[in-house]
Amino acid sequence: MTNKLAVDEQVVAKIVAVLKALAEPNRLQILAMLMQHDSCNCELHDQLGLSPNLLSHHLRVLERAGLVSHQRDAMDARWIYYTADEAAIAGWQQWFSRFLNPARSQQSPALLRPEGRQTVD
Repeated sequence: MTNKLAVDEQVVAKIVAVLKALAEPNRLQILAMLMQHDSCNCELHDQLGLSPNLLSHHLRVLERAGLVSHQRDAMDARWIYYTADEAAIAGWQQWFSRFLNPARSQQSPALLRPEGRQTVD
């Protein structure tokens, strides 16, 4: 197995979107709640105390990052239920586990380090 992970521009853009989405404390809390169970706006609002427009913004960012999806209630379309995208989250868990694997870290050869350089007279 190679220690190198191929990262093209599209993958980098997806990684950045996920990291930006998770870097905001409210979005991190929202995702944590949705990983426990599906939820509607009103329940998220009650739990987090965010204004409806700010909550909608955070949910939209999480959706664009592919971490959350929504579905309208079949009986009353005014109700929208949000859920964590388990498949996407499992994929990111695997990617970050590989990316942040300490076994990938290698020391530079001594000759490339400042203390290993020889001076030329």
